Amino acid sequence: MDPVSLIGTILAFLVIIVGTILKGSTIGALLNPAAFVIVFVGTIAALMVQTPGSVLRRALGMLPLVYKPPVFQPGDLIVRIIGWSEISRRQGLLGLEPQIDEETDGFVRKGLQLLVDGGEPDAIRGVLEVEMEAREHNELVAAKVFENAGIYSPTMGIIGAVMGLMAVMQNLADPSKLGHGIAAAFVATIYGVALANLLMLPMSARLKGLVRKQTQMREIFIEGLVSIAEGDNPRQIEAKLQGYLS
Repeated sequence: MDPVSLIGTILAFLVIIVGTILKGSTIGALLNPAAFVIVFVGTIAALMVQTPGSVLRRALGMLPLVYKPPVFQPGDLIVRIIGWSEISRRQGLLGLEPQIDEETDGFVRKGLQLLVDGGEPDAIRGVLEVEMEAREHNELVAAKVFENAGIYSPTMGIIGAVMGLMAVMQNLADPSKLGHGIAAAFVATIYGVALANLLMLPMSARLKGLVRKQTQMREIFIEGLVSIAEGDNPRQIEAKLQGYLS
């Protein structure tokens, strides 16, 4: 669990609640079922119209990564690659076959299998780069779902505010209802803007950052495997891969 993301989410809610109280209002003023339906359900509806179901499912699957991101340790990956290089120099490429079963990442297993099978360096690079780019594209598209939610929600908030003001205009003959009605109308705007800027847009940016880090790890892996296939010695491989850490 990433405590920073969790604390940030809690602070996002506290900012709205505490700010409302400090401005002289009450927490109850923030509770408006109609505004909730217009903003939250309306935003979901817009996303469903725009986004294929497979992308929505992938986006929901990535959501836990905001609070429990994978650990990226490029230094450790380089050490593993150097170890593979040393094994291949002592035992040949077939000596890496036991390493395949020890890996849980499908991308790494595939790369090692290509190497053990004696694939040409250019062929290994081509196959893995195509998969890497496809994965990165799909993951970035999924992360953009939250960015799109951040685009739609403020507009839905405005729609909710206008609808609320329309209801207020119908009660102009009763001044006692005007203040409460206007306040309720702008709750939808708060929902929409807060949802976008405190949750959706930050989540999208966080996920995109994680995708880029994952892609960098895959680039290191590909470069290391190609270097092993080309017969570079471990020191050369290490010097080359250290450039990714600068």
